Amino acid sequence: MYHSKFTIFIIKATIKSFYFYEGIDYLEFIRLFRKFIFPYCKVLAYCLMPNHFHFLIYTLEKSAEYKRIGNIQSCELSNGFRLLQSSYAQYINKKQNRIGSLFRQKAKAKTMTGGDEHYAFVAFLYIHQNPVKSKLVEKPEEWPYSSFVDFAGLRNGTLCDKLLAEKLIGYDKHNFIVESCKIVNDDLVERIFNKKGDY
Repeated sequence: MYHSKFTIFIIKATIKSFYFYEGIDYLEFIRLFRKFIFPYCKVLAYCLMPNHFHFLIYTLEKSAEYKRIGNIQSCELSNGFRLLQSSYAQYINKKQNRIGSLFRQKAKAKTMTGGDEHYAFVAFLYIHQNPVKSKLVEKPEEWPYSSFVDFAGLRNGTLCDKLLAEKLIGYDKHNFIVESCKIVNDDLVERIFNKKGDY
């Protein structure tokens, strides 16, 4: 699952359920992400949406290291997402006085290799454009729960490795906002997010 360096994670909430109800929930999710995922990868871009989220990450050798959990062996990155989901679900269930699963499915990964060489760049743009496409805001810089504001120089966030993203993805940091408004090819996005064999 983690042989490729570029991996994008897409996770959806359960039907009629939300991940985030208010600003503090997004911050709690990022805190848990830093605890369970951040040590095992480099984050190149992310966007947290009310009922789903996206991360474009660069995996490391330790991402694929295996550990035994009871009778099951799981790599560090998969286990990190498991702990992230379960810990955040407990937080939301307690806060919202709800029971049951918060997530529709476990984390699914899509590798960014084995196809068009621009897959990672398209995913980078798509992730940042998500709030606009979903009509949550008119401009991506108006959505504070994504890495767009960090790359645009509007916030000094530390979750993303901006230098690594510039090197690997090849975006133009001097024209980041203009580049980010480019229309993303829907067919290419469909191929990236729905191509078989990467889960």
